Amino acid sequence: MSAQKDCEFLVKRARELVSDDPCAAKAWLITARTLYPADFNIQYEMYIIELTVYYLYDQPTVWREISVITAALRSDSQDKHAQFLRGLFETLPGRVQCEMLLKATEQCFNTLEKAEMLLLLLKRFPESVVQHGVNLGETLLEAEVSENVETPVNCFRKLFVCDVLPLVINNMDMRLPASLMQKYMLKAAEFYIGYVTRGPSPDVQIQGSQEAGSLKSPNVSRGSQRYVIDGLSEKSSVVAEPWERLLDILAVVGARCEWQGDKGQRSYVDMLLRLKELCRYLPGLEGDTRSRCCSQVVICAALVLFRSAFLYMSSVQPALFQGVNALSSGPWILIEDLSSVYNDVEVERGAVKHAHKKRKLADGREKTMSSDDEDGLGKGRGRHILVNKTEMPSWSETLENFRTARESWDLLHSHDGLETEFKKICASWKTDGWLWFRIFLTDMIIYQGQYRKALSSLHQMAAVLQPQPGQQSPSGQASLEHHRALIQQASCHYALGEYRMACEKLLDVVGGLVPPNQEPTKTPEDQGRVKTKTRKGNDLRLLPCTSKAVLPFCLQLMLACFKLRAFTDNRDDLSLGHVVVLLQYDWPHGEMLFLKAVDKICQQGSFQYENFFNYVTNIDMLEEFAYLRTPEGGRIQLELLPNQGMLIKHHTVTRGITKGVKEDFRLAMERQVSRCGENLLNVLHRFCINEKIIIIQSLP
Repeated sequence: MSAQKDCEFLVKRARELVSDDPCAAKAWLITARTLYPADFNIQYEMYIIELTVYYLYDQPTVWREISVITAALRSDSQDKHAQFLRGLFETLPGRVQCEMLLKATEQCFNTLEKAEMLLLLLKRFPESVVQHGVNLGETLLEAEVSENVETPVNCFRKLFVCDVLPLVINNMDMRLPASLMQKYMLKAAEFYIGYVTRGPSPDVQIQGSQEAGSLKSPNVSRGSQRYVIDGLSEKSSVVAEPWERLLDILAVVGARCEWQGDKGQRSYVDMLLRLKELCRYLPGLEGDTRSRCCSQVVICAALVLFRSAFLYMSSVQPALFQGVNALSSGPWILIEDLSSVYNDVEVERGAVKHAHKKRKLADGREKTMSSDDEDGLGKGRGRHILVNKTEMPSWSETLENFRTARESWDLLHSHDGLETEFKKICASWKTDGWLWFRIFLTDMIIYQGQYRKALSSLHQMAAVLQPQPGQQSPSGQASLEHHRALIQQASCHYALGEYRMACEKLLDVVGGLVPPNQEPTKTPEDQGRVKTKTRKGNDLRLLPCTSKAVLPFCLQLMLACFKLRAFTDNRDDLSLGHVVVLLQYDWPHGEMLFLKAVDKICQQGSFQYENFFNYVTNIDMLEEFAYLRTPEGGRIQLELLPNQGMLIKHHTVTRGITKGVKEDFRLAMERQVSRCGENLLNVLHRFCINEKIIIIQSLP
């Protein structure tokens, strides 16, 4: 036991002398080795002292050894040799460690390697941050420029934002100007936002990703979830909790720049509420106080905007981003809500004709709801966005994020000074090239009712998102991705009253759809939704971009386009016929409107629509039209067979011919009743494809 103590005493004396008198330290160890030749601790200590001595005298022979140790310090490797070298470094005296890292930094010619080496120094010796921190940060930002890096998500920026910046801003011994801290804050924000919103990697395809069905950035395919920043390892490329990290940096910068509000960390939503309060006082502020307040509002509101817009877009366009599960749901489209397409034409209650039919159709149905006019849009009041809650489980968060993003945008445009500073940030970050943000802005201006502006944006996006050769998936989903912008264009044209343009876009979309094999069954929620109070012509809807949802929407929008034309005082049998065909979908919601059409035909005394038997298969409608021919129904002259009009016009109407026409009508009706079991969506899809030219030409 005393031998062990003697050995430890000799080693301890050698350690104490190594930095002041290396020769004396060696002498103590030679004595120790002579006395205890088998002791490994003495041999290990001799190696350390040799390394230190050589290092202090700057011996070239030891540089290879030092570079091996520093490489182990920088690497993530967990093998035994790397762990041994890291342990070896820890046993060196602190002053030697510091000097060694500084010398090793000078020997590096690669900027990234040099930065990583200096970063080791800053992390181990916090007092060195004052001397080297800002210089290291500036070196990394300059390297980013000189290397012509295309994206803010690069190895230099990652090192600066995730490693150097926290050390610099949390060091209270440093007096940093507010302008520099705000510059660094924006560099960090640009990196984190770029990291979170990065597109899928183009390298490895996920199995089944082509069936995911979503719009995507140009030249970016849906790839694997692995992500490596050029110049870094896969492990080093991972950034955990980016939004939380950004909030942490913001809290420190805010405190050091003496921003208004709590010094502690706030949530993004709380921050927006605080910013709204600040904006109320902004016009009365002057000088530095105003400037400081402006900077606070612009930076904080911009972060809330981009975060909320991203969260909204990751729900409605998940395939645009890597790391967001795009296979679970495809894209969603924000369009005009058409729930009221069937129920905003009041049926004349006093009509005696067809009372039997009205009673039959109305039996068991709720009355149509009148729009609550007095509860209409107040000044600054929002619009409703409807969504099927079962199809989008996260609907509440999605709509909340959309609202928060809009409010942030409005705040940033509430004062000229704020808008100017925000535009500078957008220009610096090149946000015009962020497809996901362009789509969000388009949805926002649709929400605001700026349809002309939205159309301009959608035209540009439709051009960018043309399907690439070979992109078509077996399900026809790739065409849906391209058609997303077309559907929104149609919705905007409709809102502007440009019905012909709306139908042109819709028919282009329908041409690329495959109708579902069977008609969708109505859920209780679907049925209940129509009966809720609606603000006529004001609501919007989030619609899933699938054939199952898009085809019905197209049919309803076409109905909305023709409905106004069909029920004017002027006679327009073609439009009225189209309305009858389109009212078959979602039956019996369109019963009242159908009876309005029947009343109009009765007032006219005749009706001509030669496509009737090609596309009308609804048994209630067939029964009503058969009734119109009877004496009780008013003996209305119906020309529903192809060329029937020609036959009547070009011949003297004799009993024989009239009898022949009646017989043809009866046989046609019997044949039509046998078709009532046909898939209605197939019939209506065929109507849109075959009658495309007539449909478009019948609108002015």
